[in-house]
Amino acid sequence: MAATIRDLARHCGLSVSAVSKALNGYSDISEATRAAVQRAAQELDYHPNAHARALKSGRSYNLGVLFSDDSQSGLMHPFFSVVLEHFKQEAERSGYDITFIGHRMGSGRFTYLDHCRYREVDGVCVACIEFEDEEVQRLAQSDLPVVSIDHAFENRLCVCSDNMAGMRMLVEYAYQQGHRKIAYIHGPHSTVTDVRLASFFETMKRLGLAVPPGYIARSEYTSPHSAYEVTKRMLAQPDRPTCILICDDFSVTGALRAAQKAGLRVPGDLAIAGYDGIAQMQNFYPRLTTVYQDAAAIGRESARHLITLIERPDQAAAGLFTIPCRLIPGQTVGKVG
Repeated sequence: MAATIRDLARHCGLSVSAVSKALNGYSDISEATRAAVQRAAQELDYHPNAHARALKSGRSYNLGVLFSDDSQSGLMHPFFSVVLEHFKQEAERSGYDITFIGHRMGSGRFTYLDHCRYREVDGVCVACIEFEDEEVQRLAQSDLPVVSIDHAFENRLCVCSDNMAGMRMLVEYAYQQGHRKIAYIHGPHSTVTDVRLASFFETMKRLGLAVPPGYIARSEYTSPHSAYEVTKRMLAQPDRPTCILICDDFSVTGALRAAQKAGLRVPGDLAIAGYDGIAQMQNFYPRLTTVYQDAAAIGRESARHLITLIERPDQAAAGLFTIPCRLIPGQTVGKVG
């Protein structure tokens, strides 16, 4: 028979309450007592009963994650895979499990909110999804604690990278290298896209640089094929740009291919920069100039804030929690002349 918390308490010569506090990290238990209880738990092969814990606390210790993207790349997404891994690590460190929220459960179909309720999640993190979708909006307006990544819902907390500063750094760096014809291939409409576009136009205006209509174009995120087609059209202009900023690192491969097809050397004839700071892309030659987003910190902070909303709602607040980013100069943006 499996050991119970009462068995553990008798073994340690402590009350059930003290053992429970030691196992759950309460601050009024000494480190020596906590260590002794944890050693005893290993010796007795004691494992907490999740159902009993839920009944006592009124919580399931289960966090929902609503995650999807247009390419259906899921956990292989080059940026969000890092975000989600560190969200998971922080949740587990705090004693929470993860449930991915979707529409399907066997042959049945759920709304996102119904799936959250079916799984009795204590709260949900919303990331990389169509944020304007009616079901997503319904979830965001529900009574569940919600933290979003990269999109600010009304009266909810959003964790995001400092996209305004990131785009400003890229444009200013290209300018410092002597570029005056700077183009931007942005992603589909989203909060992130809107902020980066606003920062691009604002920085270009402050630097006294013109933005001809052909210097702004839309591509799909993480789509080298889409970036290739858009870059090819951009380079076919009579007065082509000398520097092109791409919406994400992965798509840069398509832009590089378009430059090669056009007979242009990077960075000799054309400068190209990405966005995200994906580690794998830093192994390419020439090394990519990009903006590093701290995906690990975004994941950790999203979990931490969601757990705070659940456990200490009086200490939580709606609004933006911004994670700093930094420029990686690389070799794909060279000096002009």
